[in-house]
Amino acid sequence: MKHLFFVAAAAFALTACTPPAPQETPPPALVAVSPQAANIVAAVADARRPSTDTERDAARHPADTLAFAGIEEGEKVGEIFPGGGYFTRLFAVAVGEQGRVYPTIRPDGVAGEYETPVLAVAAQYPNAVMARTPYDALAYPEPLDVVFTAQNYHDMPLTAYALGDRARTNATAFAALRPGGVYVIIDHRANAGAAIETDAETALHRIDPAIVRAEVEAAGFVFDGESDVLRNAEDPHTASVFDPAIRGHTDQFMLRFRKPE
Repeated sequence: MKHLFFVAAAAFALTACTPPAPQETPPPALVAVSPQAANIVAAVADARRPSTDTERDAARHPADTLAFAGIEEGEKVGEIFPGGGYFTRLFAVAVGEQGRVYPTIRPDGVAGEYETPVLAVAAQYPNAVMARTPYDALAYPEPLDVVFTAQNYHDMPLTAYALGDRARTNATAFAALRPGGVYVIIDHRANAGAAIETDAETALHRIDPAIVRAEVEAAGFVFDGESDVLRNAEDPHTASVFDPAIRGHTDQFMLRFRKPE
C-alpha cells in the first residue's frame, strides 16, 4: 500500500513539474463595428444615393457589410471593381471628410468597368479619388485600412476579360494594406469543389469560397471571419448569376482576411 502511495506521489510530482502543453494560437480578434454606428447609419441614409442603389439595399445589406468590413471614420479604403459606385458612395460617407476612398479601375478601363458612373460619383464626393492601376499590380498613394471587392473576384481568370493574375492581385492587396488592415471579398457562391471558371461564354460567374480562402491565405493573409448575411439557401448554384430567376438574389459569401501586425 505504501509502495502505491509513493508511486502515485511521484507521478503527481512529475505532472506538476511538466510544463503545460503549448496552447493553440487564438483566432484573430473580430472587427467590432456595429451596423448602427453613426457613420454607417449616415452612409446608408445619404440623400445623394440614387434610387437604383437604395432599391438594392434589402438584398445587399449595406449596413451589415460596412460593419463587417470595420469601416470607421478617417479610414482609407481601396475598392477594386467599383461597378456603378454602389459601395463607393457608402464608403465615402462612412469614412468621413478625413478618410479616403479609392475606387479602382485599370488604366485602360473601358465602359464595361463603369468608368463614367464612378467618375460621376467621385465628382459628388471629394474624398473619393479614382485610382487607375492594374488589378494585379495594385498601388495607392498611402497605406490602406481596407481593401474591398464585391462580386468580381471570380471574373479574373476569365480569359476574355484579361483582368490579370489573381495571385498577384492578392499579393499587391497585401502590400497596399497597413499591418492589421483587412481584405474583404464578397462573391457568388459555387458548389464545393466547383472548378475555377475560365470561359466567359459558359461561366456561371460563381466561385467556391474554399478557393478564395486558399488563394488569399497563400498571399500571407490570416482568415478573420465570415458573414452569412448574404446567404440564400434557395439558390441551387447551378444557374448563371445573370439568370432572371436568381439575379440579385444569389447565394453569396462574405469573407474577411487580416494582414498580420
